Amino acid sequence: MEKEFEIAGAVSVPEELSYDEFWHTFINFIESNNWSFGGGINEIIDGYYINEDGTKGKHVFDDR
Repeated sequence: MEKEFEIAGAVSVPEELSYDEFWHTFINFIESNNWSFGGGINEIIDGYYINEDGTKGKHVFDDR
């Protein structure tokens, strides 16, 4: 039997923390506890998703 927690939220970090630094820190925490993570992350700055090329994407509330 396996137990899961679904996470719906956001993590606030210092502005200078990069996407890769956050991801590696997060995954290292998960793996150090012998847990697994399925899903993905989105980078958000000032309420806007950041596209893979670094450009500003949709506002987080555009789909509401």
